[in-house]
Amino acid sequence: MSEERNQAERFGIPIQEKIDHFPWVRDQVAVIPYIFAKQKKILPLEESESGVTVAISDPLDLESIDEMRLLLKKQINPVYCSKSLLEAAIERCYHQKEEETKKLFNDLEKEKNSNDGKREDALEGYDLLEQADHNPVIRMVNALIIEAIQQGASDIHFEPTEHGLSVRFRIDGVLQKRHTPPREYQNQVLTRIKVMSKMDIAEHRLPQDGRIKLRHGGREIDFRVSTLPIVHGERIVLRILDKGNVLLGLDRIGMDEKLLKNLRRLTHLPEGIILVTGPTGSGKTTTLYSALSEINASEMNIMTIEDPVEYKLPGISQMNVNSRIELDFAKGLRHILRQDPDVIMIGEIRDRETAEIAIQASLTGHLVLSTLHTNDAPSALTRLADMGIEPYLLASSILGVLAQRLVRRICPVCKTPYVPSSDELVELGLKKEQVSGGKLYRGVGCESCFGTGYKGRQGVYELMPVTSKIKTQVLKSQDAEELRRLAIKEEMVTLFQRGALLAAAGLTTSAEVLRVTRLNEEIH
Repeated sequence: MSEERNQAERFGIPIQEKIDHFPWVRDQVAVIPYIFAKQKKILPLEESESGVTVAISDPLDLESIDEMRLLLKKQINPVYCSKSLLEAAIERCYHQKEEETKKLFNDLEKEKNSNDGKREDALEGYDLLEQADHNPVIRMVNALIIEAIQQGASDIHFEPTEHGLSVRFRIDGVLQKRHTPPREYQNQVLTRIKVMSKMDIAEHRLPQDGRIKLRHGGREIDFRVSTLPIVHGERIVLRILDKGNVLLGLDRIGMDEKLLKNLRRLTHLPEGIILVTGPTGSGKTTTLYSALSEINASEMNIMTIEDPVEYKLPGISQMNVNSRIELDFAKGLRHILRQDPDVIMIGEIRDRETAEIAIQASLTGHLVLSTLHTNDAPSALTRLADMGIEPYLLASSILGVLAQRLVRRICPVCKTPYVPSSDELVELGLKKEQVSGGKLYRGVGCESCFGTGYKGRQGVYELMPVTSKIKTQVLKSQDAEELRRLAIKEEMVTLFQRGALLAAAGLTTSAEVLRVTRLNEEIH
């Protein structure tokens, strides 16, 4: 029990384990300035006849309670909650709603006093919610970034079109159009982003890459920025790298117990190669990081080479590839092997040279983890064979292949049951008795999920351990179809089958399962 909680009990201050159910937190009502709430760690929760109930994390901070009494001109009834709960509630109350951003854009339509968006003051690491700049372009960019972060977007797309600047957010893997800033601000918005990411604002003909580091609600958030010249101007994409949203740990990314047990067994072997396959944005890097975080220990030397390093992991040496100085995966991997590593993670096996070095590393006592772009697990061995790797090397070095996809989860707020048709069940390969209560679920769309019916994502996995029978097959033939049939006989559950089980459990919809895994099933 924390010292602050003990003090609250001693002084008779009520203790709240949850505060998100209070009216002002639930309805995102911000009744005091953000800076005051953040600095004092204090937040009004609701008003009643007896006064205003206020959450505090420090029962001894009587000065802040007095300031709140003067500010609200009401009797203050303090309740104690933990600092982490309070900070989360503060961020929720100051959530940037889409309507607020639209209102800002409408207000800016009336302001025609821009200054080209070229100011560079306080760019590095400032807090977006604290920035009180009156420059309309800075306010506009900040509002868009805040909205994207708090809606859980992974990317922000700024795309100049014939009719103006289109702003879209990628939420749960799907692009959704959000805003069209006033046309006269288009160039200034793009210039502002280039200034923030330390790009050359005079260069409009060549693509550029940059990074931005900002704070939001006490969290540090990195952005990877890419510009591309297109017909109507420069297209800019911001990839949001929010460490606070990353769940590391194989038991926290949605694997079922049997698959998790088998994968953990592979990751604790002393040598060999484990491959993770899937398209871009399917969560491969998160899976590898989760595996590394589980086997990370002081007696292990774990090293990675990535393009680029997305999240810094404590206790692990991570290296970026750098094409400007000809530091590619193969060259970096050779030097890593001279650093006496126990475990090596390679961002991606792209060519024969990298694959050969990885295999040699696995055969000389190292555990190697890497990614590959293939549709399913068996196809990974076929791809390596196509690169020119000898079958006997594949059979002796590959421990297993994990294929994965991400499906959107049904929004819990507007989740609605329905009776599926027999055709829908046939399409999913399900029988009526496999569906709980004979019903599937879908989201009808609400404010919480922005009308999509989905909120959050769930991993779908397919693990193929390279057993003795599969090794024998690899030596005979590396045909993906033959390997797939044998793996299914060896009790491998395919991506499509796993997705269908998620739909039957009410976690996702049949449409989402078919969208993400149907092509995979039809190929075979």
